[in-house]
Amino acid sequence: MKQTQLAVFGALLAVAGCIETTGTAPTSTSAPTPLSANDPAVQRYSRVVANMEPIAEQACRQRVRSGVNCDFLITLDRDPRKPSNAYQSLDANGRPVLTFTAAILKDFENDHELAFVLGHEAAHHIEGHLAEARQNATIGALVGGGLAVLLGGGETAVDVGLDVGGSVGARVYSKDHELEADALGTRITHAAGYDPVRGAAFFQRIPDPGDRFLGSHPPNGQRIDTVRRTAAQL
Repeated sequence: MKQTQLAVFGALLAVAGCIETTGTAPTSTSAPTPLSANDPAVQRYSRVVANMEPIAEQACRQRVRSGVNCDFLITLDRDPRKPSNAYQSLDANGRPVLTFTAAILKDFENDHELAFVLGHEAAHHIEGHLAEARQNATIGALVGGGLAVLLGGGETAVDVGLDVGGSVGARVYSKDHELEADALGTRITHAAGYDPVRGAAFFQRIPDPGDRFLGSHPPNGQRIDTVRRTAAQL
């Protein structure tokens, strides 16, 4: 069942590490201008990455099991057409990659906000959320495909069941993952000398996803409360 196998693979790729921070895209109809090295936003990015990277890697080594790669590759996607976003992924060798788009650099008002988002994305890797999401997607895909078979569906129905099941499975614990990453990201940000509460103010300016069923992100207010509670313990 080649088509079915492709459906499972597609479901896994959909959750392979894209963790949206804002989801907004440039709205101007004119061609966006790429960021230059002298742009204040790029200079802030370079400054914060230099301070945060060793702290994030130290936190990773202290918390994860032996053999997990803690050598973060923090990269800037300079394509000005990409939406405002930051996300964690793994390269072909299992190295954790934290990617910032050019658009999101313009959304940060200070170093604390960028540092917090970086700490948050690093925390996703440290907590093993990517592997959990893939596992949940696999289980969901198998359940969805199995139900389609039990209900007498044909190959097309099974493919749909695999795809939908994989998507639902990936989202089951996504809100919990975001809050866990917010809490650990708060500690990493604080350890690097930044103020995570000021950093979490970033959530006050981005669209609130609300408390939607099977939504990928929790309400912004809940995330800010998590940061404040964690910071109060430091």
